[in-house]
Amino acid sequence: MQNRYNYLFRLTIALSDLAILNFALFATFLLHNPTYTNVDYLDFSLLITLGWFLLAKMLDLYNRKTIQHKVLFLTTFKCICLHLIFFLMYNTVKSFPFDWIFSAIYYSASGTLLLLNRYFAALVFPILSRSLKMRAPVALLGVNPTSIRLANYFEKHEKEYSFAGFLNTKPTTLNTTELIEGFREQIRNAVTAGINEVYISLGPDKIRDIDSLVTEARNQCIRLKFVPDYSQILSATASLNSLNDFQVINLTGSCAQDNMDDRVVKRLFDIAFSLFVIIFIFSWLYPILALLIKLESSGPVIFKQERSGRNNVQFYCYKFRSMRVNDDSHLRQASKNDDRITRIGRILRKTSLDELPQFFNVLLGNMSVVGPRPHMLKHTEHYREVVDQYMVRHYMKPGITGWAQVNGYRGETNELGLMEKRVEHDIWYMENWSAFLDIKIVIMTVLNVLKGEKNAY
Repeated sequence: MQNRYNYLFRLTIALSDLAILNFALFATFLLHNPTYTNVDYLDFSLLITLGWFLLAKMLDLYNRKTIQHKVLFLTTFKCICLHLIFFLMYNTVKSFPFDWIFSAIYYSASGTLLLLNRYFAALVFPILSRSLKMRAPVALLGVNPTSIRLANYFEKHEKEYSFAGFLNTKPTTLNTTELIEGFREQIRNAVTAGINEVYISLGPDKIRDIDSLVTEARNQCIRLKFVPDYSQILSATASLNSLNDFQVINLTGSCAQDNMDDRVVKRLFDIAFSLFVIIFIFSWLYPILALLIKLESSGPVIFKQERSGRNNVQFYCYKFRSMRVNDDSHLRQASKNDDRITRIGRILRKTSLDELPQFFNVLLGNMSVVGPRPHMLKHTEHYREVVDQYMVRHYMKPGITGWAQVNGYRGETNELGLMEKRVEHDIWYMENWSAFLDIKIVIMTVLNVLKGEKNAY
């Protein structure tokens, strides 16, 4: 929602940045002359300016969403750092006579001024906005969950919007004829109140009658904005996306695997972390554990079992064998005091060392370091019938550890409520994923292993 406030704020920031970059450059030339005098100041000023605004475009520094949020300062700092790197590389290639003292003076001065510029603008611009009446006066029609959320948005962004409130206070549950006629009257009243922009929120069952409201708004010279209310038919996890010219509602919600940028970040973390574990831990620990496993019981060192993966695609999950070879390992979950578990196997399971081979699953791409734990095929078939939203957890790659596990929901699930809690935590993780959350879960996993977990057996 673009308005005069955020447009002028963006323009002011960009123009003042231009002035700061060149003022700092001029001041640096005066304080610290280069070794050679044949450097064309105007050419170098052009280079500095073009480099800055190219990086700003790449980082969306002057983007409306960046400008409106606190990330403006962080994005500015990133741009300053990248500009310094760009300057040093260009200086090396072109052999410009600017030494480290020149660079230190210029980037200290320009960086400080750029950050202060944002702080000063954030303080002064809201005052100017109110005095110059740059804020758009808006009102709402239709009381429902969606319009209440929109009202909260306007109130939180009071720097940009002068929110006049709801033109009507009755819920949109009246019969359609009465409701639409009431809305038409309120649109006429908006003109008297000096409001020229009205947001209306209606459910799908009343959208067919919106034409009469559009006609009334045009007759009254009111700008009418429509915000569909799908709260009655959609879950809270539904998300809206764009597909070229189409608006697409994702009815089943979203997770980290739905966004390509997030997917790449998560995959890079998986590769880096799994390679670290395999090279620095697995490489020397494998021979020791393999010998101990073989000495206690016959059978393979690595146990593989079919598990349910992303999109319910089956894959072989690898573990150090912690049980004696038996016929029901693919059917029966390990339980406390399970007589199939060997002595070394009990230690492996208690310390979670039996999961180490799964870092190869991560490298192969059918698992992630963090995610919902993969279950046996038999359990997937059983729980999908009795646990609500159980299959939602399969939208994401399974993990070696997960949010459910670090919160105590690991191991045997002999009660239905335990599996429901595990699913609840898995879905929360999928909907709230971030790279920092993954790092937090890894740290919590290590701490839990060190102090011991009662459900690890």
